[in-house]
Amino acid sequence: MSEVLDDPRRIAIAAIVRIDEDGAFANVLLPKILAATSLDRRDRGFVTELVYGSTRMRRKLDHLVDRFLLEPPPPSARAALRIGAHQLLHLDTPPHAAVSATVAASPKRFRSLVNAVLRKVSTAVKEGVTFPSIGIELSYPDWIVDRLGADLGPERAAASMMVMNQAATVHTRSDGYVQDASSQLVAAAVPAQAGDLVLDVCAAPGGKATALASRGARVIAGDQRLARVGLVAANRQRLELDDLHVFQGDACSPPFAPATFDAVLVDAPCSGLGALRRRPDARWRTTPGDVAELSSLQVAMLAAAAPLVKPGGTLVYSVCTLTRAESAGVVAETAPTLRALGFVATGMPVGDWEQFGPDTNVLIPGPDADGMALARWART
Repeated sequence: MSEVLDDPRRIAIAAIVRIDEDGAFANVLLPKILAATSLDRRDRGFVTELVYGSTRMRRKLDHLVDRFLLEPPPPSARAALRIGAHQLLHLDTPPHAAVSATVAASPKRFRSLVNAVLRKVSTAVKEGVTFPSIGIELSYPDWIVDRLGADLGPERAAASMMVMNQAATVHTRSDGYVQDASSQLVAAAVPAQAGDLVLDVCAAPGGKATALASRGARVIAGDQRLARVGLVAANRQRLELDDLHVFQGDACSPPFAPATFDAVLVDAPCSGLGALRRRPDARWRTTPGDVAELSSLQVAMLAAAAPLVKPGGTLVYSVCTLTRAESAGVVAETAPTLRALGFVATGMPVGDWEQFGPDTNVLIPGPDADGMALARWART
């Protein structure tokens, strides 16, 4: 057992099998596995890259490997072939080390198969590899390639997908909270000042709520699931924010009186197609039907939140996705309701936002930020 726990490649193979076969979430599973090991920081980083990179790039890696297979391999062999191909294609690992170490980490009964295939992969990589489509080369489902291409334009979509194949940059706020730069821009777009009463209806894990509370606002932060409410409460306690108050509730029917808050933030659940680098398996889980279902939920949440804003207050809607259906489409569908309540769109917020349709802004993924869409209104 100790041998397994101390071998980065064996750990990676075992984790990938759990992700593929059991439906485990990579960002939840891997920290638990690593916590049970004695690996140093460097090896932990190597395991993370093997698991995240091989999961993220699995379509490309499988295409490269499958040309040398007569039939689909068993799950553990597939996982070994992926991490081996990932080292050869993306990590610049010396070919001999990539092949021999991966073979040694494979289950004994599959070592000859893994050895033979990875040697052929190594030769193919050395000679130069081409891929038949952008979906295979960038390792995305075709529907995501098509959807982002239609919504952003092919060139910008390809650039965004390339960025989301890179590891996420870690950003730490002055209070020690780790939060992506784009999420910090969303919090900055909420004009909360000291003494303001602010509602964050989809607050977990609490990054935006804690940012607003740190500015002196009294923040009411909710989420539908109790476990996720607990995440907000834990961050409140860790950051010692006395005026951040947590509740469990449904954002489609928030338990508050109309015209109560100076600002309301609806950071809605979404397909996450602007933040895929943070969840390497999300591109394989999300479906076109999810986008349609989520956009309907987002409309309901935004319509329920709007009446809670005081006259003179602000309503902010954000999602970490790049689909028009979940951004400009939601804004367009709720526009009649918002107009009837006296809302008017405000100017573009601070940051590298771009117009993404009427009253909607988008932040294109970059090396230091996830993709995000945002809309903001003032109630007259």
